[in-house]
Amino acid sequence: MIAKFQMPNNNTPEPQAVCDPISRSAIFLTLTVARGEDEAAAVREWCGEIAALVRAVGTRAPTAKLSCVCGFGSEAWDFLFGAPRPASLHPFIEFGSGERRAIVTPGDILLHIRADHMDLCFELASQLLDKLGNAVTVVDEVHGFRYFDLRDMVGFVDGTENPSGKSAANFTIVGDEDEEFAGGSYVVVQKYFHNLRAWNALTVEQQEKIIGRKKLSDVELGADVKPSCSHSSLTTIEENGQEVKILRHNMAFGRPGAKEFGTYFIGYARMPGPIEQMMENMFVGRPPGNYDRLLDYSRAVTGGLFFVPSADLLDALPDRTPAAAVSASPSSAPRREATRDGKLNIGSLKGTPQHE
Repeated sequence: MIAKFQMPNNNTPEPQAVCDPISRSAIFLTLTVARGEDEAAAVREWCGEIAALVRAVGTRAPTAKLSCVCGFGSEAWDFLFGAPRPASLHPFIEFGSGERRAIVTPGDILLHIRADHMDLCFELASQLLDKLGNAVTVVDEVHGFRYFDLRDMVGFVDGTENPSGKSAANFTIVGDEDEEFAGGSYVVVQKYFHNLRAWNALTVEQQEKIIGRKKLSDVELGADVKPSCSHSSLTTIEENGQEVKILRHNMAFGRPGAKEFGTYFIGYARMPGPIEQMMENMFVGRPPGNYDRLLDYSRAVTGGLFFVPSADLLDALPDRTPAAAVSASPSSAPRREATRDGKLNIGSLKGTPQHE
């Protein structure tokens, strides 16, 4: 079941830069940690150095708004820090089948580095990885950029329904429902490749029905013309008549010479359940079979779920010990099993308020 929502209070620890505005540039790094005591100790020590490195690099261009968010996967949390663990942290769950599938890929640490200038992102990424040395291996690296007026690679505005201001924190920052990890957040990442040749062969009207919004104006299509299989329909979740939101910081990326055109999805939430429900709707369908038609032109090639500790807890992680950890295997964390029809047993959103 999804944990009950409670508003963050004034005593909530300082979060990491989860709710910072979308930047012009970003680097996304997914790392795996070598399973040795020396390597684990090096990563724990590094956690206490991240904030200082961000400040050191960021002072070179203060107006460029450099920031870094660091998150940890379920197995890595047990191996690095032990018990207690974040209440809703578990391995990424796969959805769908065949060509239309949300897959899980290796990942112990996620770094979301952003700024208005790529040189700052590049310098900070270099410094962070240099500190880690041979303790980690980079398994995925994406350099993202803002594409015109916040559009994704298929030409539509991305993140239109993002919460803002206090609402963003209410939907993304853990509160009293998991007091020991208050100020934290959950983040899901997926790297998508797009078949732009096939996509661009569609008419604008066909594209708009797949997305559920007007391409030029970004205005949502009316309920009388928007298909139930549109992307916006299936990624909209309501509870007690109010929408449950997540915070997207998606970025475009690509290499035209290699005919590589992609969108890096990164979604922050107060608990992973809403994002998982959206993915189930997209890849399995609501109802099953009524899947997101955007997936006929887009393919997920990575997938991971991470917990982002508060900035205060991140600074304190060097003092943690994994001595009390359960077995550091994927089966050590609670899993949610899929039924035979692909539906995920995450329980109803009813009775678990998530709106303001």
